[in-house]
Amino acid sequence: MSDPRIAGASVTQFGKHPERTGRDLFAEAGLEALSEAGIDPDDAEALYYGNFMGELAEHQGHQGPLMAEAIGLDVPATRVEAACASAGTAVREAVKTIRNGEAEVVVVGGAERMTNIGTAAATDALAIAADDLYEVRAGMTFPGAYALMARSYFDQYGGSHEDLAHVAVKNHEHALVNEHAQIQKEITVEDAMEAPTIASPLGLYDSCPITDGAAAAVLTTESYAEEHDLDAPVAITGTGQGGDNLALQDRPHLAQTPAADKAADEAYGDAGVGPDDVDFAEVHDCFTIAEVFAIESLGFYERGEGISAARNGETTRDGDRPINLSGGLKAKGHPVGATGVAQLATVAWLLDGSHPRADAVPDSTVGVAHNAGGTVASTTVHVMEVRE
Repeated sequence: MSDPRIAGASVTQFGKHPERTGRDLFAEAGLEALSEAGIDPDDAEALYYGNFMGELAEHQGHQGPLMAEAIGLDVPATRVEAACASAGTAVREAVKTIRNGEAEVVVVGGAERMTNIGTAAATDALAIAADDLYEVRAGMTFPGAYALMARSYFDQYGGSHEDLAHVAVKNHEHALVNEHAQIQKEITVEDAMEAPTIASPLGLYDSCPITDGAAAAVLTTESYAEEHDLDAPVAITGTGQGGDNLALQDRPHLAQTPAADKAADEAYGDAGVGPDDVDFAEVHDCFTIAEVFAIESLGFYERGEGISAARNGETTRDGDRPINLSGGLKAKGHPVGATGVAQLATVAWLLDGSHPRADAVPDSTVGVAHNAGGTVASTTVHVMEVRE
């Protein structure tokens, strides 16, 4: 069994691109990833593509073959949908395909076009990742859902909106040098605290933006990389996936994310590492409280302790274990179907030293990507390691 090597990766500029189509965005990312990898497109044997709201935002389903055509591939192409974890789940399928010997070269990616339909329609479209019968029809939106989760966390473990403000400040600062980031703007704790309330206790700076963008990566076997003299030092050594009840009211908890616990345990076991071995992580901070859930589920903190990590400087670029050196979804942006592969690319670039924040983790050998869907009803975790 061969752990896939990341031969090349690309991320478009994240932001507002209402004039561009999803296929246009993905063509940019996919073609650049193939070029970076130095791989003949004819060698690619499969495409796994993450997308969530194509039918709603572009009136376009069946996007797998469409996106394969956009990057010049004549391969079996599968669209993967798991809400905001669509791309992370696509990565997992690509990893399994390479490991089980079905292919030596697989392209994995994702894209989302959201800003063209406006904020209200995008909010409605995102809401379908919740339970339509029991949540959406009652008026639930994801800011409201995560606000309920944040309140439950505060009630059970303590913490405050000011703790979450430090998460926002940190991730905005991390994004300042990320050329792909949607928001390159420094903020203060006071800015975050005084911003308009979205759903109490969450404010404007606790929420990720609505984003257009795409990401792609080329995965190969170790033997293919060696045979073709590819520069591919980063391997995906662990993959895990977990699930939970879709609706919040069907869960025995609101202040924990057991789907992420399961995914992390599986990924660590697969890679043969533990939380203490991880140098940094890219996690799914669609809201600031989501980063807190993520770092606890990944085993970096005990329950109730992750809330103070950013305030204490432990997850900043100068901290012991930096989190979201890209700026995270919070500042880098969140084109839903692309996020999991964008995280993969960021971790690979941090490990090989090519990311602008790589100086924060100069001797790192192990990184983790955590991608969550809905109110963390779907989660993937991937462990990446340097393998010269």
